[in-house]
Amino acid sequence: MAIDAAMLLVVLVLAVQMWLLTATLESYLAGHHGVALPALLSSLALFGVCGLLYRLVLRIDAMKDQSPESQPSSEGPWRIGG
Repeated sequence: MAIDAAMLLVVLVLAVQMWLLTATLESYLAGHHGVALPALLSSLALFGVCGLLYRLVLRIDAMKDQSPESQPSSEGPWRIGG
């Protein structure tokens, strides 16, 4: 569940980055050169957020591997039919 939430947040952050890139290019090509640096810094901050979310997913996955309930089963990771 937490990994799904982290993935959703990554998708949202990437959508914001794409919007930021589009808006910045449009402004820059219109002659407003002052928007490039703030957009770069914002994009780097969003990249850092994605990196932190990635580390969170790795930590959750490592905690799951250490739990006693994570014994491999013959069913595999999917439950089909019940």
